[in-house]
Amino acid sequence: MYRIRFHGRGGQGMKTASRILGTALFIEGYEVQDAPRYGAERRGAPLFAYVRAAREPINERGVITNPDLVVVADETLVPVPAAGVMQGICEGTVLLIDSAEPPETWNERLNAPGPVIVLPAPKGRDPSEVAFVGSECAGAAARLLGVVSASSLQAAIEQELSSMDAATVAKNVAAAHAAFERMEPHAGIVKQGGPVLATDYTSPEWADVPADEVSLSGPAIHGGATSVKVRTGLWRTMRPVIDYDLCNKCSWVCGSFCPDNAISVDAEGYPRIDLDHCKGCMICVVQCPPHAIGAVAEVDAAAQQKQGSPKHGERA
Repeated sequence: MYRIRFHGRGGQGMKTASRILGTALFIEGYEVQDAPRYGAERRGAPLFAYVRAAREPINERGVITNPDLVVVADETLVPVPAAGVMQGICEGTVLLIDSAEPPETWNERLNAPGPVIVLPAPKGRDPSEVAFVGSECAGAAARLLGVVSASSLQAAIEQELSSMDAATVAKNVAAAHAAFERMEPHAGIVKQGGPVLATDYTSPEWADVPADEVSLSGPAIHGGATSVKVRTGLWRTMRPVIDYDLCNKCSWVCGSFCPDNAISVDAEGYPRIDLDHCKGCMICVVQCPPHAIGAVAEVDAAAQQKQGSPKHGERA
């Protein structure tokens, strides 16, 4: 059985990628499962989707903890423990990363037990313009499996994206075919994993968790500041930027529309962004009347911070 896991962020098309690959494998005659795994998160939140494919009925259920192929659409997820990118990787697991960095760099960073392959991403690519990365990942994965033809891949894309206009479908097909061809040197590198037996299961160790007072742990939240340490800013791919020369201090607008209460007002009446809890939904960018709030790629903002520039969303 083939077991494939796609990792990405909300809005990058990993659910679609899993469906495209699943449909392509089904067209090739495989029994297939494909499903996403996420909560109620918005754009930018880590999520994964998985595909199982076999020539016989599939009795496994649930998430894949022993993958044969792991596809990573967003390299910034690799060091995030909650994303679980490296979970279950072993010597037989192929790791495919969409990145501008060479494979040698990733081998050095990860020391992965199995092969690490890079799907080249253009340097400086704007994270807000990766509309076809899902199709690219599906196309690359199909080639690495070595059992999906280009015609089946195209048929799967046309079927899964049938609700879109013809021009958009054609662009997705082109992106998938380009990735399919780039992975030609590695065609068939992914091998089917063996069965997962119930007899191999080992129970997790018991963990003693201290109970909180009912005022904090009850079904209703009575205590404040219970989620302050949940740094949802790690989900962000784009960061809001405030140009204070354009800001007219109508911070009740951006502050009211922020769904996470991540915008406050300083003593002078200017808005300030809590970057630890801003998920990068960009609602403030859309709602700002004088267009004083723009957006910058998180990787670029982080690089500027490293050079000692003021944080975006803060006044110098």
